[in-house]
Amino acid sequence: MQTAVLPKCLLSREQIGKRLAQDLKDGWLVNVGIGMPTLAISHVLEDQHVILHSENGIVGMGPPPAEEDADPDLLGAGKGPVTLVAGGSYVHHADSFSIIRGGRLDVAILGAFQVAANGDLANWKLPHQKGGNVGGAMDIAVGAREVFAMMTHTTRDGSHKIVETLTYPVTAKHAVTRIFTDMAVISVTADGLVLEEIAQGLSVEEVQAATGPKLIIAGTPRTIDV
Repeated sequence: MQTAVLPKCLLSREQIGKRLAQDLKDGWLVNVGIGMPTLAISHVLEDQHVILHSENGIVGMGPPPAEEDADPDLLGAGKGPVTLVAGGSYVHHADSFSIIRGGRLDVAILGAFQVAANGDLANWKLPHQKGGNVGGAMDIAVGAREVFAMMTHTTRDGSHKIVETLTYPVTAKHAVTRIFTDMAVISVTADGLVLEEIAQGLSVEEVQAATGPKLIIAGTPRTIDV
């Protein structure tokens, strides 16, 4: 697998979450996956009127509480403390998956180990792992109308995570619609991967070097505003 020399001016994970939250639309029902996706929760603005869903049975999930206010009975799918917004509710696990499998999710925010040029997603198991459990990721990725993948652009050693074809175990085919990384915002289209925005201080050439597939460049990509 090819590797890239990483530039120093990368977005923090918190900044990736803030940028992703900007693309959540008024009235959307949004599933929030475990790990990095939870960082987007705190950046959802009240006037966005977004309803956040957690697969373990929360509709109307709010941001993590202050440590002293944490309720051990109110946890997100990743077992971290969350809050419940006004009008939010707990639902049975089966009802939560009825939402997921019934096509009621407007978008799912999921972490990713790899995303392929055609939107294939790998996010549940690394090749060297002996075990692993896909959990609800497969249902969520297939059931949501859109999937926003939130990830670092490369592995720690600079290997590509945006690839032509997956080499990791597949979660779902043709699922990802948009990729948010510490380097760029990329849309997955029928024509290929379109480079929409890049982090301040980076060049198109640096982003391309860190990406497996050839990126489509339509004009000058915008600078990510966070």
